[in-house]
Amino acid sequence: MAKLSISPAWDESRAILARDGKLIGAVALAMLVLPGIILNVVIPRVPSGEMPPLGLWVAVAFAALVISSIGQLSIIRLAIGPHVTVGDAIAHGGRRVLPFLGAFLIWTVPLFIVASLLYAIVRSDPAHPSAAAAIGLLAVTVGGGFLAVRLILLSAVASAENLSPIAILRRTWALTSGNWWRLFVFLLLSAIGALALIWAVGSVVGVVARLAFGPLTPVSVGGLIVIIVAQLLTALIYVVLFVMLARIYAQLSGAVGTQARVPSSGI
Repeated sequence: MAKLSISPAWDESRAILARDGKLIGAVALAMLVLPGIILNVVIPRVPSGEMPPLGLWVAVAFAALVISSIGQLSIIRLAIGPHVTVGDAIAHGGRRVLPFLGAFLIWTVPLFIVASLLYAIVRSDPAHPSAAAAIGLLAVTVGGGFLAVRLILLSAVASAENLSPIAILRRTWALTSGNWWRLFVFLLLSAIGALALIWAVGSVVGVVARLAFGPLTPVSVGGLIVIIVAQLLTALIYVVLFVMLARIYAQLSGAVGTQARVPSSGI
């Protein structure tokens, strides 16, 4: 069982981003930012806590999920190495997206179903919620958090190794064995930093856009500016995370010497 060291992974990630940032950024713009902008524009606005009614947005959301997953696998492929063109990395992501999504859905769908049922029971009588359902919902939340940390390298394994969904889950579980707390602290600090950055930038951009263009709606100029800035910022955070996951995978799998060279922009 390999022990994780975050510092070397971060140093390698910084070097890769400094060297290959423009090409990785191009992949992120096309496969993370653009689908996110389109989804934000078409998804219906509903009161907080409610689900939008079924419609065209569901198909758009599914397409955005697949495209962004291919983008994630492509960025990880570039960050792991060895040298491939950007086009080859995207094609590689397309080939590995179904096993990746299969592995992801295997563990998330059952949790989502159980959590939804327990939440419905709790919401059915807010004045006197079921204690058993509330405790069960808390247990599912904690269990889901534990699994999310143990399976954080799912996309890296799916991109780097030609495995089936079940084998991806097993391999990821084996790689993260003995490193839960290190990965948890890494994710916690990353989440805190990301949320602080998104809140600060989003607040400033939202105020400026509202003062300059009036009320913000998804199809207004100000609303579009806020959506674009939010998607760009989110993509930047995801790119750093994906590259870090690639280097953490390389370290835990024993491929610490494998680093991506500058990829060609050829398609």
